[in-house]
Amino acid sequence: MLVKILIYLNDVWSYEMKEKCPKCKGLGSIVVDYKECNACGGTGYEDSFDVGNHFKGVNNNARAKFDLGSEQDIPCEVCNGKGQVEVYEDCPHCNGSGEINICRDCGKHIDNKHDLCLDCKKKRDEDKMKRDARIAKENETKDVFILDPICEMRDMDKDKLYKGKITRVEKYGAFVTLNNNVWGLMRGDVSDYKVGDEVIVFITSIKPRERKIDFAPTYVKNYQIKKLTKNISRTLIGDLENNMGKLVRIDGEVMQIQQTSGPTIFTINDESGVTWVAAFDKAGERAFPDINVGDAIEVLGDVNEHGGKTQIESQSILKLTEESSIRLHKAIDVALNERAEPEDVEFLVKSDVLNRLKPKMREAACKIRRAILDGRTILLRHHNDADGICSGVAMEKAIIPLIEMTNPSNDAQYYYFKRSPSKAPFYELEDVVKDLSFALEDQERHGQKLPLIVLLDNGSTEEDITALMQAKIYDIEVVVIDHHYPGELITKDERNGEIYSATVAVDEYVDTHVNPYLVGGDSQLTAGALACEVAHIINPSVKELIKHLPAVAALGDRAECGEVYQYLQLAKDKGFNKEDLAKIAECVDFEAYFLRFMNGRGIMDTILAVDNLDKHEKMVNALYNEYLKRVDTQLKAALPNIKQTQFENGIYFNMIDVEKFAHKFTFPAPGKTCGFVHDNVIKKLGEDKAIVTLGHGPDFGVFRATDSVNEQYGFNVNDIVSILAERIPSAGIDGGGHECAGSIKYIEGLGEEVLSEIVREIKEMTKI
Repeated sequence: MLVKILIYLNDVWSYEMKEKCPKCKGLGSIVVDYKECNACGGTGYEDSFDVGNHFKGVNNNARAKFDLGSEQDIPCEVCNGKGQVEVYEDCPHCNGSGEINICRDCGKHIDNKHDLCLDCKKKRDEDKMKRDARIAKENETKDVFILDPICEMRDMDKDKLYKGKITRVEKYGAFVTLNNNVWGLMRGDVSDYKVGDEVIVFITSIKPRERKIDFAPTYVKNYQIKKLTKNISRTLIGDLENNMGKLVRIDGEVMQIQQTSGPTIFTINDESGVTWVAAFDKAGERAFPDINVGDAIEVLGDVNEHGGKTQIESQSILKLTEESSIRLHKAIDVALNERAEPEDVEFLVKSDVLNRLKPKMREAACKIRRAILDGRTILLRHHNDADGICSGVAMEKAIIPLIEMTNPSNDAQYYYFKRSPSKAPFYELEDVVKDLSFALEDQERHGQKLPLIVLLDNGSTEEDITALMQAKIYDIEVVVIDHHYPGELITKDERNGEIYSATVAVDEYVDTHVNPYLVGGDSQLTAGALACEVAHIINPSVKELIKHLPAVAALGDRAECGEVYQYLQLAKDKGFNKEDLAKIAECVDFEAYFLRFMNGRGIMDTILAVDNLDKHEKMVNALYNEYLKRVDTQLKAALPNIKQTQFENGIYFNMIDVEKFAHKFTFPAPGKTCGFVHDNVIKKLGEDKAIVTLGHGPDFGVFRATDSVNEQYGFNVNDIVSILAERIPSAGIDGGGHECAGSIKYIEGLGEEVLSEIVREIKEMTKI
């Protein structure tokens, strides 16, 4: 039934939209020409002769039709006596239909292909566009603003929608509050509203002089809430001191978030510096929980002073938009890169190796300076001997002043710098597990960024790879400054027979690697010297304070090269002769044994004469006397038990079981004991002799050798360890070090076999 009704309505509509064609009068065709009538041959009459009865009837009919007498001619029925007939064609006005279309809106005659004239169609299209636009506008998501606490009437915009709360209802309207500073009257029928209702309004009028705003309610189908902040110009952190007591806006990146028993403290940096922002919601509760470390934010607040440092008491904190965040991060990155770029300073000594290492050393200095500016902790690891400790102390003296200068906290150095010794001359798993654990805990508890790890006097060998790999899993940046033999040089760039650059296995896991072997040098240029030079690049002001430390490191590591003599002269110019420096190095080793895993910052500063200078001489004398006593006691037990042999190849080989013939759990440790035994043998035989000393225990061995063994026979502890590891795979052999000083570890059950192979390897060495 419905279908029939629709068909009927369509027919009625179609009928109403059509009428007879005025040209053809509804016939659908018009006369366009005339031609001779074929029936009468153009005469207009039929033939009069009678041909039988058949035609007789026709003629009679024709006479009757035209009312003719029998004697009259009969007109042609086809042309009605005219002798011509019309020639028809379809009416071009209605295309032969007999009907024409009329505009359904205005009734104008139009083309049969359309039902609307051009004017009416245009009007309908415009109406449709307006209707679609109105529907789209009703369905679009609109921005509805809520005001932050410090916005005032001057910050309002009549083109915006606002969300507020009804605080009072009267007969003439309802009062709507947008924040503590802005409220107004919503006029009209408010009978459906009550106090506490939230309402979306638009502004109908603003009267600044009378401090009045009139609102009107509005219905919004789809909307999103945005926060409107006070429109004030940005202030750089570096200019905060000039705006004390004023309301400011800063845009910056969150470096750290610390929750105190009172406010939440945000550490913020921008292109010009770092400051604190205190935000309070409830005592001990996290303010602005949606803000995280690394976010780009806008802070509005009052500048004041807290604990002698400039601080902002925030009134609002907002995340910046994605576009603004990208722009701010880029600006900060460019500015910090410029500030992190170190000065171009001269090295403390003249050295071709240092000159070739200079790009890498500047890169290391730049990464450390950038980490300070980024608010990342510098986690510094060094070997626990004189060379490593000199490296660490030199870096510490360069880095801490920059941290204190950059960060406003009085205890910033304790948050952003940690120095820890490593017992082994490589980055052990035990070390990296501790470092990662503390770093991740600090990140969770205090909102600190992951640290920059700086390894000094370790980090270059294959033994370091497992620990470095773990650090890299967390994308922690690693800088290595070391002088241990790093293993096979994977690539070389040779010019005039000299190696200018090379890479080694650990470089895959290290961001910057400073090692003399990479540019054709060797271990005689100590880590202490390299670290002091990098510290000088990082902070040139520490030059006079630390310039004697490379000499202490060199004597502690028994290094000899052209650079060492220059460093000794630098120390002499400062008032330290070689004997003084040797005593300092030995006292550092002695004290390090008892400090174990503590950095001993104050004690080591005193021994190394970088602080507490009034106590330095007394401390060194006291420690050195005790040092000599303990060494003497150990040697009395060890020397009578040395097994000495001179092989046929000319090498003097000394072997002692330090587990059986040395005091345990006291200074000197097995490695040091082996060194003292070796030195004693050299005094007897002479420094020019090829001497190798092996101090061993159930599962370890410690090597010491004279330089002549390396020069004449190519002796290298790392090569021996590699050969034995391949020869006795079941012994679990590991170790390494310098060419003439290192260690080896193995399974206790195969100890005798390993020792036999060591003896065999040295015995079969031939001169180069």
